[in-house]
Amino acid sequence: MSRVIDEFIALPEPIQAAICGANARHVALIENAFSVLIETPGGGLALRGAAKSLTGAKAVIDSLADRARSGAEVAESDVRMAIGAVRSGDKPGAARSMPMGKRGVVAAKTAAQANYLEMLSQYELVFGVGPAGTGKTYLAVAHGANMLLRGEVDRLVVTRPAVEAGERLGFLPGDLTEKVDPYMAPVWEALTDLLGAEQLRRRREKGEIEVAPIAFMRGRTLSHAFVIVDEAQNASRLQMKMVLTRLGEGARMVVTGDPSQVDLLNPRDSGLSHAVGLLDGVKGVGISRFSAEDVVRHPLVERIVRAYDADSNRT
Repeated sequence: MSRVIDEFIALPEPIQAAICGANARHVALIENAFSVLIETPGGGLALRGAAKSLTGAKAVIDSLADRARSGAEVAESDVRMAIGAVRSGDKPGAARSMPMGKRGVVAAKTAAQANYLEMLSQYELVFGVGPAGTGKTYLAVAHGANMLLRGEVDRLVVTRPAVEAGERLGFLPGDLTEKVDPYMAPVWEALTDLLGAEQLRRRREKGEIEVAPIAFMRGRTLSHAFVIVDEAQNASRLQMKMVLTRLGEGARMVVTGDPSQVDLLNPRDSGLSHAVGLLDGVKGVGISRFSAEDVVRHPLVERIVRAYDADSNRT
């Protein structure tokens, strides 16, 4: 039988609270993952367990403490990701983060997200490809909003295919923005979370934040802008070529999508996979690929993605 060891990790109260989580939920996850006992006497965490188990638990706690010190939120998904990294033999490092208005700090939760943020800062054109719930759109919006706040671009332009309406939005009431808004709900939610409703409203009114369906991008040159092409798996090959060639001076673009969720009548006409294959290795283009391990929504979402992937592989 392994010898039981007691250890104490001294932590400032705010860091300890972030690691413990509401009702000590985070601590319970760590205890269950590594078969250790963790108590919170104040001033830090008291751990008891076998040496190997304590090593894993401490690695997770150190990772979460680094995240909290950076100013980033420590959510349950962060705890699960740290546990997964340690169990798989990886060493979770300090999360790559960026300051962000109302949100405070936005930080990567997985290694793939950290790589994605790094690419967004280095390349003029980045593809974020992978399943739902991996943070592709949210991090792209955060990066673009951050560039806008710092004055590195003059505007943030978001576009996506309105497949359900066949790009013909006339039957919806209101002006162009009101017609497109239902399709842009995930982007508006992210921007509201990042900037706050009031700042978002002001910047929309000033034209610094703009939304439009892909069909309305034709003929434009987008200069000094950060452009997000969301749900790009539903853009046709011709639409993808058209929107990629809208880049003007001082502009950057990120294209996000999930090739397994194509809603086009002819899935083979999807421009996302075609563009990724065509542009892989081209100077100035970065391609970031996500997998089920990077899902940061409810833990069930990862299992759903895995089940569908397995079924697709069998097929």
